[in-house]
Amino acid sequence: MPNDPLNAFVPHGLSEIPGAADGPLAGLRFAVKDLFHIAGLPTGAGNPDWLRTHEVPQETAPAVRRLLDAGARVAGKTLTDELAWSLAGENAHYGTPENPKAPGRIPGGSSSGSASAVAGGAVDFAIGTDTGGSIRLPASYCGLYGLRPTHGAVPLDGSVPLAPSFDTVGWFAREAALLRRVGAVLLPPAP
Repeated sequence: MPNDPLNAFVPHGLSEIPGAADGPLAGLRFAVKDLFHIAGLPTGAGNPDWLRTHEVPQETAPAVRRLLDAGARVAGKTLTDELAWSLAGENAHYGTPENPKAPGRIPGGSSSGSASAVAGGAVDFAIGTDTGGSIRLPASYCGLYGLRPTHGAVPLDGSVPLAPSFDTVGWFAREAALLRRVGAVLLPPAP
């Protein structure tokens, strides 16, 4: 994604990664909050010192892998508040993603880049994390559907933690039907 008018993506994560040839999410593009590891791409956690001092991951986070295996394609990694430590969506190092639904206003955070990318149509859906509202607030600020499932329902392995006893994988979509399709891939089957 060389052109990023939304300022939603991090420069070190602008890399398309193909998913499986078929599956329930085939043909869809998604964005990944820059807390999740993707093999071969650096993880910056919204902080240039973190980016500089941590090695490039060799494995992809299970949540991202599930989506790739379901046929979705990674469009790139998105901005997060520094170390996911805010609910505003602003980052002093990389700037603030645009809020396409309310220009000139904050997108909400810390999954702000993911919400911006979905609301602006750069991707079909995006994943982020929610510790204290970082899916719920950006979804409401950017006019999206967003889901923070039960803690532990989706594995957080392969991600940078903020507060592991609260951190939860969540996702955004513009339509409820797509939110449900993504959930069918990420969440375990009902007993």
